[in-house]
Amino acid sequence: MTDLTEEEFTKRFTAHALKQCGFTHFDDGTSVSDYCAEVGPSYWKDKNYSSEGPETCAEADMDYWGEE
Repeated sequence: MTDLTEEEFTKRFTAHALKQCGFTHFDDGTSVSDYCAEVGPSYWKDKNYSSEGPETCAEADMDYWGEE
């Protein structure tokens, strides 16, 4: 697992997602920050993902945004 704490990882995950996506809320009204706060820790807990770093994890997650 990464040397980052869960809180640090999630903050960086969230900040990167917000910077890359260019919006603060999804079409359904869900806050991107709230979504990332919920999803980011799952990446941190999985060493296969967390070893890639929060920014890479955020980009991987964003690849699925908009898919139903």
